[in-house]
Order: sequence, then C-alpha cells, then structure tokens
Amino acid sequence: MWVKRTALRLPDAAQPWQGCEQPKGASNVEPLRLLLVGESTVAGVGVASQAEALAGQLARQLAQATGRTIEWRACGRNGARAAECRSELLPAVAGQSWDLVVLVLGVNDTTHLTPRWRWRTEVCALITALGASGAQVLVSAVPPLGQFRALPQPLRAWFGLRAGLLDADLRRLAAHSGAGYCTLDIPFQAHYLARDGYHPSAEGYRLWAGGIVRQWLALES
Repeated sequence: MWVKRTALRLPDAAQPWQGCEQPKGASNVEPLRLLLVGESTVAGVGVASQAEALAGQLARQLAQATGRTIEWRACGRNGARAAECRSELLPAVAGQSWDLVVLVLGVNDTTHLTPRWRWRTEVCALITALGASGAQVLVSAVPPLGQFRALPQPLRAWFGLRAGLLDADLRRLAAHSGAGYCTLDIPFQAHYLARDGYHPSAEGYRLWAGGIVRQWLALES
C-alpha cells in the first residue's frame, strides 16, 4: 500500500505507436512486419516517445541488422496482465498479419499475484493466437523484480522470487510451443532506468532491444 501511494507514475509514450524504419540502402525484400504486445514497457512508459521506447528502438536495430524495412506497431497497456492482454489488446490487432511478434509480460502478473496455472494458461493462449497467422513469436523474459530498487525490502525479494517462478514457466511454455525465448540483460543501474526507478530509460530500452535482436538473429541462423 505504501509503494502504491508513493510511487512516481509516469505517462505512456506519446503517439504515434506505429511507424516504419527504413535502413540506408534498403533491399527490395518485402518489409518485415513487427508487432509488440504487452504491458507498460510496450506502452513506452519511462520515455517521451515510442522512438525511444522498446518498439521504436527494436524496429531501428532490426532494420540496421537485416537491411530490411521494418513496419512496426506497439500494442500495450500500462498495468496489463496476461489475461487482460488476451481479452483487451488482442482484438485490436485481430485479422492483421505479422512476421515477428514480441510478447512482453510478467511484471503485473507478478505484483498482482496471478496464480501460476492462470499465468501459464493465458500465456499459452496468447502465443497460440499470435502465431496462428504464421508469425514467429518471441517472448521476453519476465523482468527480475528482485533488482528493482524502487521496491523496498522485503517486498523486492518476494516479488523477485515470484518473478523467477513465472519466468521459468514462460521459458518452458516457449520451448513447448515453438516460440523463441529472449533473456533480459539490462544493468539495473540509475543510467538505465527512468525517473521512477522502475521502468527503463531510453538507454535501457536500447540495450533491451539490442539483446532481442541478437537472440533473434541467433535463432534464425
């Protein structure tokens, strides 16, 4: 209750939440259609624009790494859990085709104490729905809340344990479903965090995006 009362609440990144990244000397290959679905980090909380957030930085780095034009869209909501993501966000992108979908969830399911069976059920349904049109689905690891210094102890340690359990479930679900699993390698130091000490800064999002690109390219090779 104290954390909820005192936490600094930052807004979502400004619109637009979709765009096109074209690298220098782009090839004539069809654009890669990229979709991000998930919680506040997909909504770009912590930075001013989606260009600085995970979606924009991921699109930019993918364009540079592949030489392809990237048509991207972010579909996120601050506070979304997996169940709400499936019921409220998926309809917004229903019937559209994507080549690569990145699913970013876990913080809110950790803090809201979502039962693990419910977490597994909802994530499995999301992966199935997002991959139904042939898109490759990547899931980003549940962030390690045990390193979130904005949370006091012992709450931080407790949430860290729960986040680890949900992340282990996520890793197994990805392996079972054929989705790719991407670790989250961000130093949880002030430079990589926004003013709230909870969400990434532009530099933190840049590192996160770079890790996803490297791991996706490894999966493709």
